[in-house]
Amino acid sequence: MKIKFFLLSLLIAGICSQSIGQPAKKLVQVIVTPNNADWTYKKGDRAEFQITVLKNNVLLDNIEVSYRINPEKVDTWEEGTVTLKKGVASVKAKRFKEAGFLRCHASVEVDGKTYSSYATAGFSPGDIEPTTTLPSDFEQFWKEAKAELAKVPIKPVLTLMPERCTDKVDVYHVSIDNIEGKIYGILCKPKAEGNYPAILHVPGAGIRPYNGDTWSAEKGIITFQIGIHGIPVNLDQGVYNDLRYGALNKYWVTNLDDKDNYYYKRVYLGCVRAVDFIESLPCFNGEDIAVTGGSQGGALSIITAGLDDRIDYLASLYPALSDLTGYLHDRAGGWPHMFRDSFTNKPEKVETSKYYDVVNFARFVQVPGWYSWGYNDNVCPPTSMHAAYNVIRAPKELHVFQETQHWTFPEQQEQKSNWLFEKLLK
Repeated sequence: MKIKFFLLSLLIAGICSQSIGQPAKKLVQVIVTPNNADWTYKKGDRAEFQITVLKNNVLLDNIEVSYRINPEKVDTWEEGTVTLKKGVASVKAKRFKEAGFLRCHASVEVDGKTYSSYATAGFSPGDIEPTTTLPSDFEQFWKEAKAELAKVPIKPVLTLMPERCTDKVDVYHVSIDNIEGKIYGILCKPKAEGNYPAILHVPGAGIRPYNGDTWSAEKGIITFQIGIHGIPVNLDQGVYNDLRYGALNKYWVTNLDDKDNYYYKRVYLGCVRAVDFIESLPCFNGEDIAVTGGSQGGALSIITAGLDDRIDYLASLYPALSDLTGYLHDRAGGWPHMFRDSFTNKPEKVETSKYYDVVNFARFVQVPGWYSWGYNDNVCPPTSMHAAYNVIRAPKELHVFQETQHWTFPEQQEQKSNWLFEKLLK
């Protein structure tokens, strides 16, 4: 009975993971492909996009396709229709004279239903410069903030979670004190006596429970997965749903007009406090800490490495909160897409954002980093992410999976894990 239940759980988990990962395949596939194999051009080049439509994996012919071309998140440059000949049509874009990204959207109607897709061409992405600027007191601001945090005792409370422990790993729900309230997380540590390296997992946007990373812990790594909202991370899902649509709705703009009380100040310092906690563990080896996450977590990975010199390695997937002021310069800005309307684009809010923009923390990263994202990301635009990546002067490697949107291939996750294990388990 236990074996059947376990296999059923694995099946359900697999189905759930697929449902929130790559989008399901549709009956009709619209495929848009730039004519350069790596989807990358030099600024001033013209990109040509090939559009293919298949039904049951068979090319459709003599079908009219609508298209539009525009820089990501910016008004349409051109639009029109083309007819598929032997299943294929091509559209040539105007010259793209700036460093950045150009997107071609294509849609087709088959049997009364509309299907669409897009592809994104990059133009000299290594030349993209940030639009945000570094405040003269940026370093002093965060030095004082960390000094404020240091006055607060950690006061860790560890509660064993027997139902989540394995034969090799102990799992605890943890609370630690932060500058305002607490930080909660899930600690997974090897049961065997010894001293181990550690990974700090920082979360993507939203409000949810966490399970911890027992997989890495079984390989001999302490893992600490945190939430950022000062609430326990082992509650019923309904609690998080209520907060998402209630008190924590759009938390990312809370007190945006006040840099001393902006929501993310407590969050960023909470990541430093999480490092304090890892350092306090008797089983920590005292030397090796990596930080990793995706989206908001990708941002927090870079931010934590820029804020805290105890971080040794970082792995960041599609970092949000990068070059937020892009929209004020007629190009895409990072998630959460501030400064697109009169509510957010006030001068005091723009000024506050500079103290919290990933770009300005990236300038201070001094440790090796592994980075990955896709050209098709429609949540964290690649323009914004390259703006942050390009200012990093520490050893770095960028792994572009051009087709991906705001999700990853299993191969990306495998590469990231292998890189972290190679660094930490050397």
